[in-house]
Amino acid sequence: MMDDLARSVLNAARTRGWRIATAESCTGGAVCAALTRIAGASDVIEAGFITYSNTAKMRMLGVQKDVLDQFGAVSQQVAAQMAAGAAKSADVELAVAITGIAGPGGSDFKPEGRVCFGIYAPTGHHTETVEFGALGRNAVQTAATQHALTLLLNAAQSS
Repeated sequence: MMDDLARSVLNAARTRGWRIATAESCTGGAVCAALTRIAGASDVIEAGFITYSNTAKMRMLGVQKDVLDQFGAVSQQVAAQMAAGAAKSADVELAVAITGIAGPGGSDFKPEGRVCFGIYAPTGHHTETVEFGALGRNAVQTAATQHALTLLLNAAQSS
């Protein structure tokens, strides 16, 4: 299932002549790994950024400190800046960003299983938050990875 989805993302981006970068926090590189597991991905995948700390988000992706301070790392605002920063740093057309709380833990304000996504594409920019729930760390990471691949596919197929 995941391989089929990744293959579809690569084919859709390839058809448009787009290159892809990922900016990942709570998924720890799983989206990029899913894409690069497919033979031939090198003509589409440019870079994968794993920016687990706020410092890395600022240094590698240009996320602004005041945005992190105001909204926190797990926010659509940060996801948007992560996606835009990945696209700019890697000089690609399409980028996805993932930041969230895989667990265990969380808070009443930001519960376990909350994941924010950002998409940067020539056809438009998009952010969203998905509440996967307290499924456990691995299940949240897997669900977030699959969702990010679906967002990439939708962006690559949109007109």
